[in-house]
Amino acid sequence: MDRRSLLTAVAVGTIAGAGAGVAAARLAGAPLGPGVVAREDAAGAVAGAVRLNMVTSWPKGMPGLGASAERVAASALALSGGTLDIKVYSAGELVGPFEVFDAVATGSADLYHSADYYWQGKSPAYPFFTAVPFGMNAIEQMGWLDHGGGQALWEELGAGFGIVPMAAANTCHQAGGWFKREINSLSDFRGLKMRIPGIGGEMVRRLGGAAVALPGGEIYPALQSGVIDAAEFVGPWNDLGLGFYREAPFYYAPGLQEPGAILAVGVNKGRFDRLSREHQAILRAACRESYMTSIGEFTYQNSVALEQLRTDHNIKLRAFPAEVTAEAARVAKVMWAEAGAADPLAGRIYENWLKAYRTMRPWVEGSEAAYMSMRATTLDLTP
Repeated sequence: MDRRSLLTAVAVGTIAGAGAGVAAARLAGAPLGPGVVAREDAAGAVAGAVRLNMVTSWPKGMPGLGASAERVAASALALSGGTLDIKVYSAGELVGPFEVFDAVATGSADLYHSADYYWQGKSPAYPFFTAVPFGMNAIEQMGWLDHGGGQALWEELGAGFGIVPMAAANTCHQAGGWFKREINSLSDFRGLKMRIPGIGGEMVRRLGGAAVALPGGEIYPALQSGVIDAAEFVGPWNDLGLGFYREAPFYYAPGLQEPGAILAVGVNKGRFDRLSREHQAILRAACRESYMTSIGEFTYQNSVALEQLRTDHNIKLRAFPAEVTAEAARVAKVMWAEAGAADPLAGRIYENWLKAYRTMRPWVEGSEAAYMSMRATTLDLTP
């Protein structure tokens, strides 16, 4: 096994949870590797290390989302023995949450951590690399990127903007959102103002509502003031901390808009090309480790948070009516094709994505989905 492969294997297999330990090591000057010590200078940089600045779309301390950015930085520092130092900036510290792409593309920042469907104004193909309604789940997305040709197409798309993209987390299935009033039919979407980004926002518009793009830190005030009537963000874990249940008690699941949502690290291509091959491999490995950790993390923490929402806050769990889901599915297929018709590269991305989706769907639905359905109807775990 060559050194690059070894680095990747070590990152994926052994450093989940490195974040807290590395943070402590930085503060204490403790060894990070054989003969390597992380000692910060007056500016907070590790002395003698290559320093990169990462801007993010997430509020400071955001569970899961912001934690993934910090995990990438911690893993890179640990794997490199203290020689690759990434400074993470929360949304608004250097640039706004929706300005991170341009900051990296122009070289004002070295990396971003965000969701690439925010950039659908740059290319209609970008949502395929985060989430599209009725699309792939987190595991299927990994299959497409790693084995179905998706990663190469993502890099081709990013190259047009001077960016090298990497999958760095996945929120897994996202809930349908918080609503101030119940959704009993399609007519209830008419005039509904909902915070929902990406192609999911376009789905809401085609169902009769109005989609509003807001960063995470601005959603609650908008719900509270009546600027919006509903909002989706991630899932119970993140939503609980942001307090949406106080303003909109009806919580809908399963969601239709994001069955799995990739969070991306985008690296300025010029800066990436100037890194050593070892540091390039370490950065990719750190992103992969964070992605793998996030799947279990979101699955477990969403489960804990949902129970808390049910028992402590008496939320009203609902499922969208069949009339809504059927129309949303019809609309989703139309939007996929429209995105693919935007230009030749978008067309190749769409066709490749659809081929991978069709390939994986029979197995996933005949194994994982069928097992889940069987388990739900036959196994009772109540005391």
